[in-house]
Amino acid sequence: MSDLESLTRRLIKKRYSDSQILERLVQEYLDFKDIDENLAFKLANAILEECRNSNIDCISDPFIKELLEVNKSNVSVGKQGVGCRGAGDFFVHKLVANFSETEHKAFLSPTSLDDAGAVRLQDIKGFKRELFSTKDLIIVSKMEGIHSRLSDYPFICGFHVTRAALRDLYVKGAKPISIMIDVHLGDDADVGKLFDFMAGISVVSELTKVPITAGSTLRIGGDMVIGDRLVGGVAAVGLAKRKLLARRNIKIGDKILMTEGSGGGTITTTAIYSGNHDVVLETMNLKFLEACEIILNSDYIEDIRAMCDVTNGGLRGDLYEINYEAKCGVTIFEDKVQKLVNLNVFELLKKTDVDYLGVSLDALLIYCSERISGRIISDLAKHNIKCAEIGFVDDSKQVSMIYKDKEEKDLLPRFRESAYTKIKQEIGEETPSTIKGMENRVGKSALEALKKREKIFKFIKNQKN
Repeated sequence: MSDLESLTRRLIKKRYSDSQILERLVQEYLDFKDIDENLAFKLANAILEECRNSNIDCISDPFIKELLEVNKSNVSVGKQGVGCRGAGDFFVHKLVANFSETEHKAFLSPTSLDDAGAVRLQDIKGFKRELFSTKDLIIVSKMEGIHSRLSDYPFICGFHVTRAALRDLYVKGAKPISIMIDVHLGDDADVGKLFDFMAGISVVSELTKVPITAGSTLRIGGDMVIGDRLVGGVAAVGLAKRKLLARRNIKIGDKILMTEGSGGGTITTTAIYSGNHDVVLETMNLKFLEACEIILNSDYIEDIRAMCDVTNGGLRGDLYEINYEAKCGVTIFEDKVQKLVNLNVFELLKKTDVDYLGVSLDALLIYCSERISGRIISDLAKHNIKCAEIGFVDDSKQVSMIYKDKEEKDLLPRFRESAYTKIKQEIGEETPSTIKGMENRVGKSALEALKKREKIFKFIKNQKN
C-alpha cells in the first residue's frame, strides 16, 4: 500500500525538487501497477499538481484556513499507541469521547468507555411514544473496525468483525436487529476480496438470524492510494428493554464470572503470522453469542449488573477500564483465569511469548450477585460453554491478581497490548520516556479541536438568524 498524496506532501515539505518527486512517484506506480512509464509519469504529474494546488499555506482568508487546517499535536498515532489497546490508547479515547458530549445526551455515551452506546426511545424529541406498546425501549449501537492484519484474509476478517460487533450489543443486554458494513479497498485490490469479506459477514448474519441492512463500498483514498489493502468496519444496532448491562451498574461484592476464551481476530492474526494456522479453527465459533442468548433469555437477567468482553488490551486493559467507569476495584485469581483460556490458544501464546493477560481472548465477563453465579455457570455448562468464577468486586480501586503461589500483585495495563506479532514485539510494549510531553501535546490538540468545533457551530447557527 502506498499513499501517494501523503508521500508527495512529505517530499514537498522536505524541499525535494519536482523532478525528484516525480521520479519517486513514477517508481511507486511501476512497483504496484502493470503500466508503462509514460502513463505512470502522467499520473504522477497530476498528483503533484493537485498537492501543490491544495496547499492551504497560500490561503488569505483566516477563517477558511482555520476550517481546513489541522491543530497538530506533533505526536503520531503510532508513537501514542492509538489502536494498540493499552494505556496510550485509553488516554486518547478518553479525549475522543469528549467530542460526543453535546447538548443532546445519549443514555450510554462514549464517555462511559463501555462496549457500545445507547439512546432511550423516550428521550428522542418529537417521537410519539404512544405509537408503541413500551416506553422503555433502548436502542443500542456499535461500530467495530476490522482487524488491520487480516486484510489478506478477507473471509475470516469479515467473520470476526461481525461477530465482534454483535458481541458488544449482547453484553449490554441488547438483541441485535441490524448489521451494516463499511468497506474500503485499495485501488489494486481484486474485486474477489470484497466478495470474500461479505461472505464472512453473511455467515455470522445467517447463523445469528440478524439481517444485513445497509453498507458502503469505496476505494481507500480514491486515486491517491495504490495497493490492495482492505479496511473498514461493521456497525450493528440492537434493542434492549428496561435496563442496560452497563459497567456503571457494578456493585461492591459482585462476583465476576468468565467464559472460555478461544480468541477472535487477534488470536487469528497471531496464529497466521506465526505459522500456526491450525489454531485459526479454534476461533471459528459463536459460543460467546450463544452464552449471551442463554443469559438474556433467563429469569435471572435482572440480577446481572454488567457484562463485558475480554478484548481491549486483554484482562489487563479491560479490568482497568471497567474499574474506571464503575469506580470500584477487583480481585482476580490467576489460576482460575488460566483454566478458561482455550488450551490450544494458550499453547500458541506461550509458544510465541505473548502475555495472555494482555491480549484479546474474546471471553465473556459477567458481573452478578453471588445468589445467581452458580446458576449461570450451570446453565452455560448444559450448552457446552465453560464458565467459572474468577474473582470479585471490592472497593480498592485497583486490579489485584492473586497468583498460584498466593502472591498478590497489581495488574496494570501496559502502554500497548501484548505484542502478539513479530513486528509488534520489535516495537515493544514499554511506555515511552517522553510520555508526559506527548500527553500534554495531544491534550492541547484535542482542546484546540473542541474550540474549533464551537467556532464553526456558532458560524453555521448564526447563518439561520
